[in-house]
Amino acid sequence: MASVAALATISSPLAAKTIAVAPGPDAQSRLQEALITAEPGDVVELGSGRYQLTDGLSLDVPKVTVRGQGSGQTILDFTGQLGAGEGLLVTSDDVILRDFAVENSKGDGIKSKGADRIVYYQLRVEWTGGPKETNGAYGIYPVESRDVLVDSVLVRGASDAGIYVGQSRNIIVRNSVAMENVAGIEIENSYDADVYDNLATRNTGGILVFDLPNLPQMGGRNVRIFENVVVDNSTPNFAPKGNIVANVPTGTGVMVMANRNVHVFDNMLGQNGTANVMVVGYRYPQQDPNYDPIAKGVAIWGNQHDKAGYDPKFPGSAQIAAALGGSLPPIFWDGAGGDAAKPMVADTVPVLSLGLADLAASPESAQPAMLAASSDLPAELPRIVLPESMEAAVR
Repeated sequence: MASVAALATISSPLAAKTIAVAPGPDAQSRLQEALITAEPGDVVELGSGRYQLTDGLSLDVPKVTVRGQGSGQTILDFTGQLGAGEGLLVTSDDVILRDFAVENSKGDGIKSKGADRIVYYQLRVEWTGGPKETNGAYGIYPVESRDVLVDSVLVRGASDAGIYVGQSRNIIVRNSVAMENVAGIEIENSYDADVYDNLATRNTGGILVFDLPNLPQMGGRNVRIFENVVVDNSTPNFAPKGNIVANVPTGTGVMVMANRNVHVFDNMLGQNGTANVMVVGYRYPQQDPNYDPIAKGVAIWGNQHDKAGYDPKFPGSAQIAAALGGSLPPIFWDGAGGDAAKPMVADTVPVLSLGLADLAASPESAQPAMLAASSDLPAELPRIVLPESMEAAVR
């Protein structure tokens, strides 16, 4: 019979350990080995310096922390990456990624898929050559997950979206900077998200809330966009042709497309040449019988507006602007869905309906009309609460 001490040893998990990896020769193999051999509870500690990497990295062990010495000190450099995949791919739950940078990955910067309770903290993902169509699509890219925290990250140069959360639920994106991406921050086909205290600037579009057809999770809803600074989103669209964001007009502040119960409030918005806020339906061919292409339940209030609409970039916008005296109002709605889908706007700025209730109608056939402001406010959406373990990880 085994002794009591022996039984205790067998039944207890191994003590969590720190696996230190320094830059230098064979950094690729040493770092990937650390990610493979790590066990739940371990910390993979990345030293200061530049890691010259030639292939993507992956982590599929749960409850692992990957920690650098700061996003300016620990740099995973994928400039010499041979394949076209992600810089780092995570497919396990309860992972914390913090305090390092990813530069010049051929594909997405950091992607997590099916990774619940994922934390991205104090990271930088950057394509250092500036906006280019050949840059990776997404910087920070959690998808198909529950409980997502993106906090204090910086993303620059993504050819699709800098910070993208897709087909997920219970999401917070906060305290982050998205600049010189096509879309700064995008919440797509997701439920229950808070996006706040972020800076979105010099993107094509600052913050996008989309719902798209033909995906496993549709019916995006319950998104709060608040207390962000969304200014000077003026970078010409550099997305590869065929991407949905290739249709985002340069100069877009906040864009809501085909989503439901989206509240946009208490933001600072300005210097967005097309609009500070636009609400539109999905106007592209699709044959998904389960998809609703109309934005519904959108509410806009309490925002501070600076100049907008002075250089609109969607088809037909120049003619509409000319008819309105040379510019568009800071907020417009395409008219999709008619009065039943009309957004509630309580901001003290002009609001325009393009009158395009028919999703097949072209912008050139717009029948613009000004909308009256609302004196009502919607029922408040509940704030997002994440597991305490995730909040503790960023204290």
